[in-house]
Amino acid sequence: MSRTDRGSRAMHQALPAPLRDAVDDFAEHLSRVRNRSAHTVRAYVTDVVSLLDHAVRMGCVELAELDLSVLRSWLARQRTTGAARTSLARRAASARAFSAWAHRAGLLPFDVGAALASPRAHRELPTVLRADQAAALVEAPARPAPPAAEPSSDSAETAAVEAVPLRDRVLLELLYATGVRISEACGLDVGDVDHGRRVIRVFGKGGRERSVPYGVPAQRALDDWLRRGRPALVGGHSGDALLLGARGGRLNPTTARQVVGAYAEAAGLPRTSPHGLRHSAATHLLEGGADLRAVQELLGHSSLASTQIYTHVSVERLRAAYRQAHPRA
Repeated sequence: MSRTDRGSRAMHQALPAPLRDAVDDFAEHLSRVRNRSAHTVRAYVTDVVSLLDHAVRMGCVELAELDLSVLRSWLARQRTTGAARTSLARRAASARAFSAWAHRAGLLPFDVGAALASPRAHRELPTVLRADQAAALVEAPARPAPPAAEPSSDSAETAAVEAVPLRDRVLLELLYATGVRISEACGLDVGDVDHGRRVIRVFGKGGRERSVPYGVPAQRALDDWLRRGRPALVGGHSGDALLLGARGGRLNPTTARQVVGAYAEAAGLPRTSPHGLRHSAATHLLEGGADLRAVQELLGHSSLASTQIYTHVSVERLRAAYRQAHPRA
C-alpha cells in the first residue's frame, strides 16, 4: 500500500460514521452500478475522503451541511498546496460525481456540486513515434537473442524462455495495430479473438464493449503465440487469459508497460509507453486518411473531443515538416 493510500484510509477512518458510510456506498455505486475500474473507484474515493475531511475541519458534522462554499474552499486549498491543473480538474469532477450521487440518494437536499467550476485541464499534445519507429518497436522481439552460455537441459524451461519473446511480439503488435489501452490488452481472453474476421472484442471503460480490427502482422504474431508460446506458459491459474506472464498468470499491465519501455530503449527509440503506441496508432490512422469518427470508435472514446487532439498532433507534425523542408518557411 502506498503512502497516499495509507493516508486516505486513515482520513476515512477518522470521518464521522455517517460520512464513512456515505463514502462506502458511493464506492459501491461506482463499482457495481457504474462499472468503474478498481483504479477509478480508488481515485474518486480518495478525492471524496479528502473533501469530507476538509468539510469536517470546517465544522460540517452531517453530509446535508455540505455546500458549495465548502467545495470551493477545498479546491482552493488544493491549489495553494501546489496541485496541478489536471489534478484540480479531476478532483472537481470527483466532487461533482459524489454530490450528484448523494442528492439522488437523498443524502443532500441539493446537488451542490452542479455549480462547481474547475480549471480546464491543460492538454499537452501526446508524443508519437514515426511509422518507421513504430515498426522497429513492434518487430524488436522478432530479432534473435544471443545464445545462452550454457543451454538449459530442461526442455520445459527452455520452451517457457522462448515463449516470452513471442508474447512480447504479440503484445506490441496488438497495441500498435488496434490502439487499445494496456488494461484492455491485458484483459483479453482467447475467445475475444475472431481470427476469421481479424477482430478482437474489447471491454473498455465502464464495461463498454467494442470490436477492433487488426492486420496481417498481428495475426501472424497471434498464430505464433497461440501455437508455440502460450502452451509453454499456460498453467492452472491461466484461465482463458490471452496474454500470460512468465509464471502462467494473466499478464499484469505493470509488466506490460515495462516490456514496451525495455524494447523501445533497446531499439534506441524515444521513451515509449503503451499509451504512446496508442497515440501513435491514432495519429497514423488519421494521417492515412481515416475518418475521425471511425478512429473514435476504434479507440473507445465516449466523446469526439478526446479524439480530436490527434488532429492537432497531425497538424503539428505537418508544420514541423514544413519548417524543416520548405526553403521559405
